[in-house]
Amino acid sequence: MKKILVLGAGRSSSALISYLIKNAPANNWQITVGDISLAAAQERIASSAHATAIEFNLENVEGSKTAISQTDVVISLVPASFHPLVARYCLSEKKHLLTASYVSDEMKSFDVEAKSKGLLFLNECGLDPGIDHMSAMQVIDKIKSEGGQISSFESFTGGLIAPDTDPQNPWRYKFTWNPRNVVLAGQGTAKFLQDGSYKYIPYQQLFQRTTPISVPGFGEYEGYANRDSLKYVDVYGLYDCKTILRGTLRNKGYCSAWHVLAQLGCCDDTYPMEDVKSLSHADFIYSFLNGNDNVEDELCKRFAISTDGEEMTRLRWSGLFTAEKIGLEKGTPAQILEHILNKKWKLNSGDKDFIVMWHRFGYLLNGKRKEIQAWLTATGEDETQTAMAKTVGLPLAIACKLLFQDKIRSKGVVIPVIKEIYEPVLEELKTLGIGLEEKEINRI
Repeated sequence: MKKILVLGAGRSSSALISYLIKNAPANNWQITVGDISLAAAQERIASSAHATAIEFNLENVEGSKTAISQTDVVISLVPASFHPLVARYCLSEKKHLLTASYVSDEMKSFDVEAKSKGLLFLNECGLDPGIDHMSAMQVIDKIKSEGGQISSFESFTGGLIAPDTDPQNPWRYKFTWNPRNVVLAGQGTAKFLQDGSYKYIPYQQLFQRTTPISVPGFGEYEGYANRDSLKYVDVYGLYDCKTILRGTLRNKGYCSAWHVLAQLGCCDDTYPMEDVKSLSHADFIYSFLNGNDNVEDELCKRFAISTDGEEMTRLRWSGLFTAEKIGLEKGTPAQILEHILNKKWKLNSGDKDFIVMWHRFGYLLNGKRKEIQAWLTATGEDETQTAMAKTVGLPLAIACKLLFQDKIRSKGVVIPVIKEIYEPVLEELKTLGIGLEEKEINRI
């Protein structure tokens, strides 16, 4: 019997745990789901005879080591900052580790020891990062195998809401992932290559410098650059590329409205605000403004926007100018903004989220300039079995199965940009309704 320990029973775990339980009888698996909330873990496994729920707290060193020592592989869905601690436990107990989070410098430092112990520490095996890596590498390897030379690569991914969900929502967005990450998105300077030149976008400009994106059959979007696209020169082997840009995709109009909040200072997480419990939503916004006019007029003057324009429509819909109390005792501006937005942006019963991923590859083949556009979409079933949960969790679950089948031979700290991982994972995802579509274009 193979044993799997899933750490974390949050919103991204539903599809992963469902897949593991469904496939447990045929593969002789026993699943343990551990969470700091035993009730959350029990809810995820329901009444399955192939799964057990436990209370799991990483600060309990002996309890953590004991739970990890009794499994064969750990799939960690805890916050990314805790993955190095999980990794140290896994090294101590000689267990494989799978995560959907970016590889940190600390995680990289475990590579040599993991290899020496014959362990796989697979990271970045979710959606973004994850399916974006795998689908991009599949196309890149195909182009190279045909003798093509890649000159440009652009990739954008976004978690949105389905067209029939909350039709009055002008943002076309709700929290389908960690809300804190959304509010803090874009912090730091974005770096990328454009036509052979290095480009840098500081945070204060990020949501003004967007890329228009058209996804066949789904419409127009906009994207903003992620922090560091330059590292993907090495990751993807794109040494001759003149343009490399990875970013986040949103519906049109989102970025100009978010720019107002970012510039105002609402996304700052570096200091606590005073007397938060007495503040209304409008008081929160007004605290960042000068002047004596009402909050909406002052905001329009500050950013030279129209009172009936798209930015104000989105901000007004979010309840940011109302007399409703915030409902927190304390908090930083970012924490307060997250709390206010969550009142409107939380997925409600019956809501469906929507994933859109889009790649564009420019390349030269037999003296001709060509382009491939590739895209992937997924729609959630409801507020629990979300598209985000599917696209984050299923690649991890499939990778776990492949590891048990001895089809992944790599060891150490790796990401899924090698064929032995990406080919079978993408192949099974396609059978589950998550597949990339491609369109080839001849450039003039």
